[in-house]
Amino acid sequence: MTGVAPDAVVPQNGKFAFLDPVILGVLIFDGFLCAVLSVIFLPSYLGTTPFPVSILVAAVVNLGLVIAARTVTTTGKAALPLAGWIAGFLICMVGGPGGDVLVLSSPLTFLLLVGALAPAIVFLFRVASKALASIDTSKRS
Repeated sequence: MTGVAPDAVVPQNGKFAFLDPVILGVLIFDGFLCAVLSVIFLPSYLGTTPFPVSILVAAVVNLGLVIAARTVTTTGKAALPLAGWIAGFLICMVGGPGGDVLVLSSPLTFLLLVGALAPAIVFLFRVASKALASIDTSKRS
């Protein structure tokens, strides 16, 4: 039985396949930018109540970035926008020239870290497990 590997990507238009690495680079930068913006907007308030909506926005954006990266590359490289997000988060943890630190020492910071990465990691895990299951099924037949 011949076929395409489950994680092989078939480009929609072969003429523009050379743009796939450029698109992946833009998605990695978007992950970095998402981390910086979500850290900046983490201590936002709605009136007098803390309203960390950036956790939800970061989760949705990271999932979208991973899905978009999955269309131009394999499952392993589709996690690169998350690497950009983690790099942005780590850079925000480093103090600036005046000793200013963007990432505060609070439970919301941990919620941002887990909440922003968990949906995309679960998605990648499900895609990889389906690919492994289909490979295992094809070897049995």
